[in-house]
Amino acid sequence: MSEVVGPEGGRMRELLRVGPGTVDLTAIDPRSTPGLPAAAGRGPTRKEWARAQVELIGAELGRQQEMLYASAQSAAGPGGATSAPAQADAGLDGNRPRRVLLVLQAMDCGGKDGTVKRVAGAMNPLGLHIRSFGPPTEEELRHDFLWRVRRALPPPGYVGVFNRSHYEDVLIARVEGLVDEATWRSRYAIINDFERELTEQAVTVVKVMLHISYDEQGERLMERLIDPAKFWKYNPSDLDTRARWGDYQAAYAEAFERCGTDAAPWFVVPADRKWYRDWAVAHLLRETFDGLDLGYPPADFDVERERDRLRSQRRE
Repeated sequence: MSEVVGPEGGRMRELLRVGPGTVDLTAIDPRSTPGLPAAAGRGPTRKEWARAQVELIGAELGRQQEMLYASAQSAAGPGGATSAPAQADAGLDGNRPRRVLLVLQAMDCGGKDGTVKRVAGAMNPLGLHIRSFGPPTEEELRHDFLWRVRRALPPPGYVGVFNRSHYEDVLIARVEGLVDEATWRSRYAIINDFERELTEQAVTVVKVMLHISYDEQGERLMERLIDPAKFWKYNPSDLDTRARWGDYQAAYAEAFERCGTDAAPWFVVPADRKWYRDWAVAHLLRETFDGLDLGYPPADFDVERERDRLRSQRRE
């Protein structure tokens, strides 16, 4: 196998998108494999096939990421100003270098870290900007809930990855009663305005929920309690959160309904099968990059002249 095989039945951005309207997560089978082509085969073969495909897609993502980064660097120019040749490059939106932001949300053990490692890890660290969001610090609590998120946005030309995100402020904040209902309900509109602002600033937002089942989460938690090498991943509070499973599913569903827009849609990836999860997210990113129609920036110098100068140089 030497080429990427596309999904069957449509693009992954169409097959996995949820909303608008009411979202029923119970209707989405966490063990399903939307878009997986017949070429994947059956049984264990599918896992091997998918992993090989992720490697091939990773090489494409790396090339696209390099174009994104190169366009931004060219736009900055020697003195930081946008150069004329770079303005016409496909990697720019008007005069603004593009950025891509992958937002990953999931219940505990949903596979956010694994997705970052296997999918984002295929790209060049030079152009990656990965941020994780835990409980807010005292300083962060002194500001509005988007303050720390804005500070974590990827620079122009970078691919940013949020491991958890601003959606925690309408998920855990809602379920655990960290703020009153009026406060978390008001945040939906604020988030929509924020994400619209991002798209106007040439940020392409890809929001992914890794959807695992209650039973699969239980198995993964037990693995963390059996394998000493995984003790560090376990937190007793994980079981407290698990006890509120239904409340969290309802919170996710309303977030999708309220904040699934054309500019920043939500995608739900069935994630009980890790190999499928990685394959699906890799394709989502691939299709996102393809939609940007990126290219390498043209030279802002006389190429032939520089070649002649190089040829004329001789070591003394």
